[in-house]
Formats: sequence, C-alpha cells, structure tokens
Amino acid sequence: MTTIIIWALIILAVFAFLWWRGHLARFATYLQQTREELKKCTWPSWEELKGSTVVVAISILALGLFTVAVDFVLNIIFFRL
Repeated sequence: MTTIIIWALIILAVFAFLWWRGHLARFATYLQQTREELKKCTWPSWEELKGSTVVVAISILALGLFTVAVDFVLNIIFFRL
C-alpha cells in the first residue's frame, strides 16, 4: 500500500512539474494541430489498399527469392571451387 502511495505522489509531482513548465499545454496544442492535419488527408479506398498490399507482398517475395538465388550462386562459386 505504501508503494502505491509513493508512486502516486511521484506521478503527481511529475504531472505538476510538467503543468508548471507549460509542457502539457504544448502537448495539447500539438495533439490539436495533428488532428486538424489528419482531417486534411485523403485516405485510400478499400480497393486501393488491397491493391497496394498485394504489390508489397509480391515485391517482398521477389526480393526474398532474389536474395536466396544470389546467396545460392555465391555459395557455389566461393565454397565449392
């Protein structure tokens, strides 16, 4: 029980210090401005999102296969000769 009280006092002291220094007001302003900017964004449709996901998955697969192939060829060249 004592540790809970101590932690509560520490958290309260940190909160009071941040409030006194104006950090909480700046953080609230930052959150408000971020919310306003996100409202201006255009978000992709569900079909665009699915298409982009497929492109990314195919790209990752192709890069992985290329890496495995190059590793296999270099392994043969350097360690089997």
